[in-house]
Amino acid sequence: MPKPLRMSRRVWIAAWVVLCAAGGSATVALNASPAPESQPEKPVSPECAEYIADVEAQLAEARREGVDDGVLAFSRSRVGAEDCHDALLDHFGGDR
Repeated sequence: MPKPLRMSRRVWIAAWVVLCAAGGSATVALNASPAPESQPEKPVSPECAEYIADVEAQLAEARREGVDDGVLAFSRSRVGAEDCHDALLDHFGGDR
């Protein structure tokens, strides 16, 4: 049965220093790189734009009344606004 290779402390320390230096330089390079450009907004239909404006108005009214708990519920959707789900998510940050 072969004996395992023994590494001295100096080799372990050198390997640790190399790994730390590589990680540090990668971090500096990533922090120095420019941020990716934001995605251009998708065009929104006039019906959806009106629906989003209505939602914004209801949110503003709730804030004025002091009911700003972050929850807004609708009992039914507006006629012509059935296809606005994606536009609403994009506008209000549904990816959170």
